[in-house]
Amino acid sequence: MNAPLLVTGGTGTIGRRVVPLLVDAGRTVRVLSRHPGADSPGIEQVEGDTVAGRGLDAALSGVEVVLHLAGGAKGDDVAARNLATAARAAGVRHLLLISVIGADRMPIGYFRAKAGAERAVSESGLPWTVLRAAQLHDFVLPVARAMARLPLLPAPTGLRFEPVDRDEVAARLAELTLGEPSCRVPDLAGPEVLDLPHLVAAFGEAQAGGRLRRPRRRVPIRLPGAVGRAYRAGDNLAAPSAQRGLITWQSFLTRRAADNSVPARR
Repeated sequence: MNAPLLVTGGTGTIGRRVVPLLVDAGRTVRVLSRHPGADSPGIEQVEGDTVAGRGLDAALSGVEVVLHLAGGAKGDDVAARNLATAARAAGVRHLLLISVIGADRMPIGYFRAKAGAERAVSESGLPWTVLRAAQLHDFVLPVARAMARLPLLPAPTGLRFEPVDRDEVAARLAELTLGEPSCRVPDLAGPEVLDLPHLVAAFGEAQAGGRLRRPRRRVPIRLPGAVGRAYRAGDNLAAPSAQRGLITWQSFLTRRAADNSVPARR
């Protein structure tokens, strides 16, 4: 029996890449979204809201595996609790969650909500899997773009990123969804640890077609308080046991530039 897989956030940056992988594996996918589109081969679209707890019972009907990707600036812990409660009532046999590296260490509301979501899943009474991933290239890109426009380059001490490619995260999530419950699996991060000046410099070179640009004056900034101490300690970075992607920040920028140079079809 090909019971449908439920994917929340299936229309997001990662979801749009995970869902086709699951369909290609021969599975029927039910996508939960606040604004569902039209059904397509192998994909059923349903309306619901994990934060509000709306539409979950219907979405979970007949489902054995749930991949929870939906997230936002706030409310991720509430959404996970709502989904876990409904999934337990529906008899789901595997609940998966994507989280963020450093969820239990970083003193920032977003990270704390992710840690709460992890607890909701691990304490649900259901077999579960949690994958912590680093920030996607796509999410680091707006930061680098904004910084590149400034006449002086802020250089916060200790602020480092390990950007990872969305396709590599999607492939790992598809593998876990088609597999057995594994609890906390190794974190997934990008192949490099980069500070803000390096991210911005690479972005500037990509914008200039690979030509080196004159370095701008850096303005050292010491991030204050608990947040600054956490970043300087590397609490947002992956442990040595983490899996590492292969696609670098430079490779991502090069691919993006090539994609943007292809004329749109009329």
